[in-house]
Amino acid sequence: METNAKPKISINHVEKIYQGRDKKTVALNGVDLEIFENEFVCVVGPSGCGKTTLLNIIAGLETPTSGEVTMNGTPIIGPGNDRGVIFQQYALFPWLTTRKNIEFGFSYLKKTETKIVTDKATGKTKEVTKLRRYTREEKHELSDKYMRMVDLQDFADAYPKELSGGMKQRVAIARGYAVASEVLLMDEPFGALDAQTRAQLQEDLLKTWEQEKRTCFFITHDVEEAVLLATRVVVMSARPGRVKEIIPINLPYPRNQATKLLPEFNDYKNAIWAQVYKEYVEIKK
Repeated sequence: METNAKPKISINHVEKIYQGRDKKTVALNGVDLEIFENEFVCVVGPSGCGKTTLLNIIAGLETPTSGEVTMNGTPIIGPGNDRGVIFQQYALFPWLTTRKNIEFGFSYLKKTETKIVTDKATGKTKEVTKLRRYTREEKHELSDKYMRMVDLQDFADAYPKELSGGMKQRVAIARGYAVASEVLLMDEPFGALDAQTRAQLQEDLLKTWEQEKRTCFFITHDVEEAVLLATRVVVMSARPGRVKEIIPINLPYPRNQATKLLPEFNDYKNAIWAQVYKEYVEIKK
């Protein structure tokens, strides 16, 4: 990463405490992390270390107890269409087709349109910028684009009940890319899938990310998956969660399942797993 690059997302001294009736739970304790433009950051760590809590704070779905998260230098205070979230449970509307599920996000988005207009009184021209809703044709064109990106163009009119688990997650990824203009947040999106489908979707996601870059923040329990996908892997400590180590993954792109056969791949996997295992040991003490 260039030393003069400005972070896309800055997480500064973030603490998150959940107050129960009888006790409080410190989920995050002093988390500091910078995520840069078009990075693919994977986060691993033991269960309960605050990975999902951190993602929810970046998404604007939760607020930190103390500390601050900024995007492009502006504090995150709520959800926004500059960030999209993909969950493990797909979160598709069962009454909408593949196309309509992808297009749904555009129903509440507006696009910037700039026109050159001439002042009738003076004859001078000027730029006028305004926001307008997407037209039906624009929605159709964009949904076509993202369906092709995840190889679902032949299932445009299918409903979720007619799709496999892997295909449903492809719809969710397409919708996330279509709606999120800058950052894609993924919370174990492949965790419920069988090994073969998971491997295929990992390659689909890598291909999509290389074609149309977004800044990606990806939570996983699978160290092998993290090494395959990430430009950097963040290892979190046992609760209360903090950043224990950040490991750059210097493996060439494009990557696919064959990348796992490289000796360097196993070196990264073993080094990261050793760090995660230490945290599991801490939990059992």
